[in-house]
This record gives sequence, C-alpha cells and structure tokens, in this order.
Amino acid sequence: MSTANTSPVLKIAIAGASGRMGRMLIEAVVNADDAQLAGALDIASSPAIGADASAFLGSTSGVAITSDLRAGLKDAHYLIDFTRPEGTMAHLQVCRELGVKMIIGTTGFTDEQKAEIEDAARDIGIMLSPNMAVGVNVVFKLLAQAAKALKEGYDIEIIEAHHRHKVDAPSGTALKMGEVVAEAVGRNLQECAVYGREGVTGERDPSTIGFATIRGGDVVGDHTVLFAGIGERIEITHKSSSRATYAQGSLRAARFLSNQPHGLFGMDDVLGLK
Repeated sequence: MSTANTSPVLKIAIAGASGRMGRMLIEAVVNADDAQLAGALDIASSPAIGADASAFLGSTSGVAITSDLRAGLKDAHYLIDFTRPEGTMAHLQVCRELGVKMIIGTTGFTDEQKAEIEDAARDIGIMLSPNMAVGVNVVFKLLAQAAKALKEGYDIEIIEAHHRHKVDAPSGTALKMGEVVAEAVGRNLQECAVYGREGVTGERDPSTIGFATIRGGDVVGDHTVLFAGIGERIEITHKSSSRATYAQGSLRAARFLSNQPHGLFGMDDVLGLK
C-alpha cells in the first residue's frame, strides 16, 4: 500500500474502537466532512468484535470491529491509537508494513519503545503526543516561558487528576509538562523528579520537580503546574471536561500528516507552535 493519500478524504482507522476514547474518535470521524471511517480495531476478547463500529451512535458505518490488524487497516491511510503501549507497538509494526500513518495518543512508553517509534517514522508519518488537546499544547509553550522567568526562587510542583480507570501515573501529559519545565530551567527530569513523598522527607530540595497524582470518579484530565515562591504562587492549569478535545486534535493531526510522507512529529508541529 502506498503512503501517499491521493484522495481528499482522510480514510481513518480507530484502535480500541469499543472503549471510551475509541468511541469518541469514531464519532468525530463520522461527523467530519473530510474524513471517512475505514477500519476499527479491538482486542480479540472484546464483546464488540464483529459489531458495526458506529452502532453506539444509532447508525451504520459498514465497518465491523475486528482484531485482525491487516484486515482492519487494509482500507486505511491513518490509524488513530489511544490504547496501551503493548497494543500500539503491535499496531506500529503492521502500519509500517502497510504504509499507514499513525496518530498516537498512547502514554506510558519506555525509552526503548519510543526509539522503535522513532525508527518507524523513517518509513511512515507519525504524530506522537501525550495529549492532543489544542489548549494543553498551548499550555506547554506557556510553561516554557514561565519556567525560564521563574527558575530562581520558585519551587515547581505538578498536580494531575484523572478518572479511576487510568492505569499509568503520572499521566503522560504531566510528564511532558515536567520535561518542558525541566528543559527550560536547565535540568534533567529523570534526575530531579520526585514522584511521591511519605514520612520524614526532610526539607524540600529546591532543584527537584515534584509530581502529585489523583485518581477518582470520571475526571477526564486536570493538570496544574505550580510555581511556589516566597510571598506568591503562580499556577498554570488546564482542565479537560470532554474527550472531544482529544478527538478533534487527532483529526487536525491527520490533516497535518496528509502532507508528510514520513517523519516523527508532535502537536507543536501540527499547531505551528515551534
């Protein structure tokens, strides 16, 4: 299959099609004037296997949910994937073989898995981001500016909250915020991050960046970066009230990749924020 998309219609497959995010993505694709649902993937044990992918919307797409990767991707030019690292890596191999571009919102990758994604981007276009929401990616830019100005005399803490079903912590978005801030102040996040405090911890090391994680209810995603100084605090916060923001950002990423035969990109590329 060629990597070139000669049609103005974005032929998109969705991974994790029966999940909360998968359904939001399917709804966004079905409702987009320039997109077409071309495939729907899920794990073999899913009770949704064989069902029409848009049945939950009360409509028929003609696309059945399948666990057969090649069958699910044969008509697609793009795969949007918000699943788990092990699933995404399996999808990556087949997408690379078939020339299907990827929009990856999965989080929790190891350094080795990130390297595999980067290698695959030599052959296909890949947009990788821990958060597709436009507002979050604007916040990343604001954080870099704030951190440069507040790197002396301010303690940096990152607080994130998500729904009870989220399996990784801290969130990929929180880690990305930490990376942005650490780079801006000239630190290595792997060396200065503190992911938990308990007992007698001693005074706070001013060179550290702290993380606090909250899990509960149906919180879609809240993130705050706190710069705590003497006599003042600056908080930069983003709150998601709907997964629709991630879905719409994913469609923007697919449109961006339509002009990219290969390469690894982020949402800052998509939004022109670099």
